[in-house]
Amino acid sequence: MSDFMMFSLVPLTVAVIISMTCALLGNFLVLRRQSLIGDAISHVALPGIVVSFVLTGTLASTAMMLGAGVSALVTVVMIELIRRLGRVEASAAMGVVFTSLFALGVLLLEWHGASGVHLDVEHALYGNLESLIWFDGTGPAALVDPVALADLPPQLGRAAWVGLLVVAFLVVFRRHLVLGSFDPDFAASVRAHPALVDLLLVTLVAIAAIAAFEAVGSIIVIAMFICPAAAARLMTNRLGRQIAWSQLFAVVSAVLGYLLAGHGLGWLGFGFDVSVSAAGMIATVAGLILLAACLAGPRRQRTGAATGT
Repeated sequence: MSDFMMFSLVPLTVAVIISMTCALLGNFLVLRRQSLIGDAISHVALPGIVVSFVLTGTLASTAMMLGAGVSALVTVVMIELIRRLGRVEASAAMGVVFTSLFALGVLLLEWHGASGVHLDVEHALYGNLESLIWFDGTGPAALVDPVALADLPPQLGRAAWVGLLVVAFLVVFRRHLVLGSFDPDFAASVRAHPALVDLLLVTLVAIAAIAAFEAVGSIIVIAMFICPAAAARLMTNRLGRQIAWSQLFAVVSAVLGYLLAGHGLGWLGFGFDVSVSAAGMIATVAGLILLAACLAGPRRQRTGAATGT
């Protein structure tokens, strides 16, 4: 129990919270055909991290995450400008923006000589779940010990408040989100402010993605914005049930993926001292759940029966 609390409780909890948070937002991204926005925001972390290093000269995680956050918000604004002014599809605007900004980040690395410095960019991709050790978590008593709780990794607190912020947003703007997702013109006619709600949604996507980078990396973020919601969409055509399914898939992906990353290869006979990336395994499990839903989901089966396939 002490080993679990010290080495696994915090990373597993963080993975579950972030997975559920991203899946909540992902439901509306899937309905609005904006799933790539999570991918776009994840890719543009690099230029923000580089600019942060150039301006501050420090590799502190707070400075890098702040730079990545500003970069993500700039991305959101640029996507909306290109989509509205250029009158192009949202997916095309996303592709142009995130590839351009990612390339800009690579150029900045070379122009400012930062490429010779060890920028911890890989944590923005793969996360740092395995290092979230709670040194004071030596037993169940630590859960009610203020001194031990004060030593919890800060990533847990960040994930928790972002999750609460997302839940509050969905509760307050649920009607507006539903109307804007299914019929933006009708939403505008009844003053549901679809443009404002859409901007708030993508802003929260950016906040959730940036808050998750240091702990779980962009791999989980991208997977959790898309896979649980897309799989849930294949299970039902009712929004409430879809959200419930997506939360279940998110929890299963996080828990099963984390366990398989630490012990899966040992169970398969490769030796218990061998482990793989928790972020990669969680994303893999989420993808397998989506594949299973594509092959055997109730809505997929009904569609096939209706078309004679």
